[in-house]
Amino acid sequence: MKFHEYNISEEIKKNIAKLGYKKPTDIQFKSIPAILKGEDVLAIAQTGTGKTAAFAIPILNTLQKRKIKGRPDGVKCLVMTPTHELALQTEEVFKTLGKHTPITSFSIHGGVDQDPQKEKLNKGVDVLVATPGRLFDLVSQGALDLKRVEILVLDEADHMLDLGFIKDIRDLMRHLPKKRQTLFFSATINEKIKKLAYSLVTNAIRIQVSPKDPVAKNIDHAVAFIEMDDKRFFLENMIRNNPESKLLIFVRTKVRAERVKKALDRVDLVSDTIHSDKLQNEREATMNNFRSGLLKVLIATDVSARGVDIPNVDFVINYDLPDSSENYVHRVGRTGRGDQKGKAISFCSTEEKEILEIIEQNLGKPVQRMEISNNQYQHTLEISKEKLPDWRALMNEPVKKKKR
Repeated sequence: MKFHEYNISEEIKKNIAKLGYKKPTDIQFKSIPAILKGEDVLAIAQTGTGKTAAFAIPILNTLQKRKIKGRPDGVKCLVMTPTHELALQTEEVFKTLGKHTPITSFSIHGGVDQDPQKEKLNKGVDVLVATPGRLFDLVSQGALDLKRVEILVLDEADHMLDLGFIKDIRDLMRHLPKKRQTLFFSATINEKIKKLAYSLVTNAIRIQVSPKDPVAKNIDHAVAFIEMDDKRFFLENMIRNNPESKLLIFVRTKVRAERVKKALDRVDLVSDTIHSDKLQNEREATMNNFRSGLLKVLIATDVSARGVDIPNVDFVINYDLPDSSENYVHRVGRTGRGDQKGKAISFCSTEEKEILEIIEQNLGKPVQRMEISNNQYQHTLEISKEKLPDWRALMNEPVKKKKR
């Protein structure tokens, strides 16, 4: 079935066609009809499969029909997302797909002034995309009324639970009408997520698009065994050998992100970081530069880049191995989006081998090994522009006596 055959408005069909989409992805094919019927949906699908459009298309169509008939003002659809970046991205999807329709979309998140957000909400918004923190701030201040919400979407639900938002989500239910449509989208499913999902949905249709291999088939992913102190030299070599490529580098902490950036600065390689210590306008500027290709190397933590759709990422580099197999799948899924091919390489040190074993157990198969000979390894260290210390020379250097 092609998009032009769906029973949706002509305006939305035209917007879909402008994006170059002809046929729905598996998650879109299975979700759109159920959502159009007003069913509650629990959808599980790996990253990069078009989940946002899977709920945005039918929601826009439903709200457009209802708005034409006339009804009281107020937020009609609430989409909750775990991060600022994902909120902005989701808002953009709604705006792009909803062009030339009467539906207004807006996102609210922390890190920026509340007053402009309050002013926009006062003017009237149909679709509100929100991060939990800012959402509850405005609700508690009486600046946001959710009593007219007809559709609730929890997007990247597994990540919201990882970030500790489960209490916030449960508290939210007190502010929403009991009679509503609830859509629950997640990349992974476990008992905790199931328990939350089934407490929120009513007779939900469960949709699962998860092949045996959770990593998309168009992503080549491999691991290279590199000691922790040597990783910066191999990253430098990777960047220099792929000067026109877009590289997304994942590290475990924001401190590590800044350290890696400084290491690249020392060898005159341009990069930038994105993490929770950055101001929101800095994060937006960095993401825009990376999306446009003005910035080729971005160093990110899991929290800031989870679920974010960045076009044309050629390589994902796991500079640090993630602490869970779910995060591994999400990281490598930042490349090879849609029909594009992508490559992901993990740098695994001796102390990270146990983490690799856990990741491979959960993937159900070993990650391909990149063979590096001793000569290749040593050569990579030697060709670095970072001046390596000559320990022999230092040992032979006479000890300078302190002046009294």
